[in-house]
Amino acid sequence: MTVDPAQIAALIPLLVIAGVGCLALLLDTFNKGRAPALWLAQLGCLAALAAVANQWMGATSSQPIWAGMWVVDRMALFLDAVLIATALLTLLVAAPFMREHDFEHGEHHALVLFATAGMMTVVHATHLLSLLIGIETMSLAAYLLVASWRRQPAGAEGALKYLLLGAFAAGFLVYGTALIYGTTGGEMSYAGIAARAGRAAGNPLFIVGVYFLLTGMLFKIAAVPFHMWVPDAYEGAPTPVTGFMAAGIKVAAVGGLVRLLGAVFANPGLALGHAGWVRLLGGVAFVTMTWGNLAALRQENVKRMLAYSSIAHAGYLMIGLVALGQKVDGAQPALLVYLAAYAFTTLGVFAVVAWVGRRDDERVRVREWAGLARSRPAVALAMTVLLLSLAGVPPTGGFFGKFYVFRAAMQSPDLAWLVVAAVLNSLVSVYYYLRIVVAMYFSDPVRPWQPFPSVGIAVVLVVTVVVVLALGLVPRPVVELAAGGLITRW
Repeated sequence: MTVDPAQIAALIPLLVIAGVGCLALLLDTFNKGRAPALWLAQLGCLAALAAVANQWMGATSSQPIWAGMWVVDRMALFLDAVLIATALLTLLVAAPFMREHDFEHGEHHALVLFATAGMMTVVHATHLLSLLIGIETMSLAAYLLVASWRRQPAGAEGALKYLLLGAFAAGFLVYGTALIYGTTGGEMSYAGIAARAGRAAGNPLFIVGVYFLLTGMLFKIAAVPFHMWVPDAYEGAPTPVTGFMAAGIKVAAVGGLVRLLGAVFANPGLALGHAGWVRLLGGVAFVTMTWGNLAALRQENVKRMLAYSSIAHAGYLMIGLVALGQKVDGAQPALLVYLAAYAFTTLGVFAVVAWVGRRDDERVRVREWAGLARSRPAVALAMTVLLLSLAGVPPTGGFFGKFYVFRAAMQSPDLAWLVVAAVLNSLVSVYYYLRIVVAMYFSDPVRPWQPFPSVGIAVVLVVTVVVVLALGLVPRPVVELAAGGLITRW
């Protein structure tokens, strides 16, 4: 069997991320210092970003490769850039955080890269087998990252809950794949399943397989009722890992769903019929954003509050998926812009949470944020901008992300009620985000503020705030990039 060099070239960003992850792991094994592994991982991310940019310039259409298991198109490359940037910013935050809290482990950097490789596989997958490989690669690395702070019992507890529920969700994915394979005459590629979906749609086992696949994917984006792992895993994980999971896993899972639903299950009978997935996702979106926001209202722990906030954002993102199922023009680029804005905003928020606490004093209670603006006005300002972006307040990227998704959904009269519910939920979220802002600016400190010095975290804050404000003030360039990544099936 001969290997086409062009197909190998198409995998260069993934090969760089995975290969550098292996090298970082080996380097940590034979080198006592942690810095070389960190520098290698960061250089690997920069090299992979350069490779993605090079592929973007040459990708004018979808290029299926490896017997239809993988595709290179601009949607996948757009999400690749977001995912690799997420990994790079996470590494910049994680290293000083681990040094401060005295649990620095070199394998952490390799695990971040392995998780990123899995995420990239998910957004490029055009075969149920490659989708499953990507999800499990991403998930296994995430389980280990949650438990990487070995002296924290909460981390071990969160990782165990995440692992058990994740294994349960993986069972749904595998069982759904088996049912679809059996009812379509042995098809597992997206194109093959789509070609036979019209005839197979009358088979109840095929419908069950579709919903089993959706169940496994909805677990990854933390949609209700598959969200139970999120608060404990987010609270127990090291704060940089929490940000990485909240941003990267959600971006990858939503990207995978866009391709899966659009390339395989866009058949009107499957999408819009009486038992179609559009109706299901609309109901799940409403319950998810409502439950996430209501649960966040009563949280005193900042990390748990942001965990429930991420659940609410999963609901908003599903509105974009529902609009895609309705074949609304502009829904897909709107969803991609939202994902980019959400990822950078979330990384910035958790970078601040990681920075403000010192060893044995993480400052995770809302009341412990009192008086931050007096001691560190720049950090408080950055946190305020990022929280306003999560709330969807202009002129931030979070506002325009929601605006584009909601505007696209409003083109379908059937989704007007869902958009109204999302706007009301966004208003509810303003309250708990502003609780942190009020504590920072209008309360006296409970004890002196002493954020540990870190150039890396400062760089992350500058980058995320600049990106969030740029997306809010001049969103058109990013919207045009996202529009260049349309998949053809929708």
